[in-house]
Amino acid sequence: MKVSAYAYTNRGGREHNEDSLRASAEQGIFVLADGLGGHSCGEVASAAAVDAIFTGISQADTLDETGLLDLFQSANQEILRQQAQPGQEEMRTTAVALSLRGSQAVWAHIGDSRLYRFSGGMPAGVTADHSVTYKKFLGGEISYMDVYHDDDRSRLLRVLGKEPCRPEAGHGDVAAGDAFLLCSDGFWEYVYNEEILAELCKAHTPKEWAEGMLLRHIRRTPPGNDNFSLIAVFVEECG
Repeated sequence: MKVSAYAYTNRGGREHNEDSLRASAEQGIFVLADGLGGHSCGEVASAAAVDAIFTGISQADTLDETGLLDLFQSANQEILRQQAQPGQEEMRTTAVALSLRGSQAVWAHIGDSRLYRFSGGMPAGVTADHSVTYKKFLGGEISYMDVYHDDDRSRLLRVLGKEPCRPEAGHGDVAAGDAFLLCSDGFWEYVYNEEILAELCKAHTPKEWAEGMLLRHIRRTPPGNDNFSLIAVFVEECG
């Protein structure tokens, strides 16, 4: 199978872009992280996480859920180590990663950066945010659509750069026609799940998919909006 991808990041209405990402369609490795805006040096934390996880995946002979979770723990330790530097004591980051090898996908996330999966042109799953807002949704206090607007959506329960570090992982089979989307909250807060699927159904390439979603995003974002990033991935037949 052939993997193609398109990556995009934008600082939005902020002075600095605290999102980081790395994507290699050839290697089937995709990692995205969102440094927390309320903490100093969020961009340092997100870059450290992306580098540690991407490098770890690329160097692994085999990779399962446990191995990817271990890489998230290693990234957490690296951020904790860098917190010893003056001004970096409070830096934190979310992270989401996807590894495609042959007919298998392995993914993991922590915080509210998401992975969406599609198979056969239909939704196959989305990661569950580690946030107060998502807990409220799971507990029946609010609806799923309220997740996009709830006042507690930026209160994260799990991040890299703080103990205990508790990422979650998953795995699944991959077939031609599958698609994946990794994105930060600055993106998904303004593009709803049905719209992500609608743009996927119209797109012939990951870039077309991303551009369709970004057009929807730009129509809704207010002045001073957060950084936003995405990685769109297609799995296709070879030849």
